[in-house]
Amino acid sequence: MSPAGITAELPIPIDHEKVAEFCRARGIQKLSLFGSVLRDDFDPARSDVDVLAEFAPGAAQRAGWDFFAYGGQLAAVLGHRVDFCTNLRPWLRPLVEKRALVIYDGQTP
Repeated sequence: MSPAGITAELPIPIDHEKVAEFCRARGIQKLSLFGSVLRDDFDPARSDVDVLAEFAPGAAQRAGWDFFAYGGQLAAVLGHRVDFCTNLRPWLRPLVEKRALVIYDGQTP
């Protein structure tokens, strides 16, 4: 499915170029949406956007204290509050990955 097709189905607009720029600058290899933004119960006025970020080896550690600003920075790109996740509990990861929607994959040529 093309990025335009994905965006049309979401309750928020996504600028894929800005998302890609954000991810490349921070060493994020894959960025996925999950949670209410993918369901009918998403409320643009109250809901946050849950994202799962997967970093290139060592990228998160090299970020240092800047890492803690990534959620706010991505919120500025998406125009909504963001719950920025990088590490899910082992029992939760398969459930999230099964339903997640990838909006950036830097590993795809």
